[in-house]
Amino acid sequence: MRVFLTGASSGIGAALARHYAASGVTLGLAARRGHRLSALAAELPGSHSCYALDVADAAAVQAAAADFMACHGCPDIVIANAGISAGTLTAEADDLPAFRRIFETNVIGMAQTFQPFVAAMKARGSGRLVGIASVAGIRGLPGAGAYSASKAATIAYLEALRVELHDSGVKVVTIAPGYIATPMTAVNRYPMPFLMPADAAARRFARAIERGTRYTVIPWQMAVAAKLLRLLPDPLFDALFARAGRKPRGLGL
Repeated sequence: MRVFLTGASSGIGAALARHYAASGVTLGLAARRGHRLSALAAELPGSHSCYALDVADAAAVQAAAADFMACHGCPDIVIANAGISAGTLTAEADDLPAFRRIFETNVIGMAQTFQPFVAAMKARGSGRLVGIASVAGIRGLPGAGAYSASKAATIAYLEALRVELHDSGVKVVTIAPGYIATPMTAVNRYPMPFLMPADAAARRFARAIERGTRYTVIPWQMAVAAKLLRLLPDPLFDALFARAGRKPRGLGL
């Protein structure tokens, strides 16, 4: 089996790389930090291809995809995991570049990750395109407007893509994690319910991907919380979350 994975240098991406490599999978590992990619690849069993790139750079992603397919063939799974987060406030002009950067990575970068592989997967009649969203995309969280909006956009985008590829043999899987113990969440200065280790999360992600699950929230406790959040009337949601903890501004990029 062959898996192409972005955001592979740390956190959930590195945990997924370790999980799949242990099963004998050939990996295409992409991330901005080339030195971390090389260190990760050196510790993994098997031989894998590494690509130091930014998913916001469409040409770089296309070149990496072409190289991977030339070397290993069309991947069975493409996981668009690359994502960034930062606390943002609309009232602060200095945060506007963070809004743009978060959307370029989390939304546009996801589409640019999938695009080079779609035609080959459709021609073969099989494959999985996996997008890592977030429960933060279910309702807008104060102080995280850019991140919440970007993840809401990815959920809608992945749903649209799933329908576009209906009956093609290519399945689209949306995974919305809750709190996973990664460098991204390590900066949060508030309680994180149901915090899950990255390696445990990777195993659950892989099971959902293998099943071809259309949409899932991991862990299951956060799935229950997410359903309740959807049902909360707006006045009650506003009152409860106006006092919620907020991610520090300017971190995670």
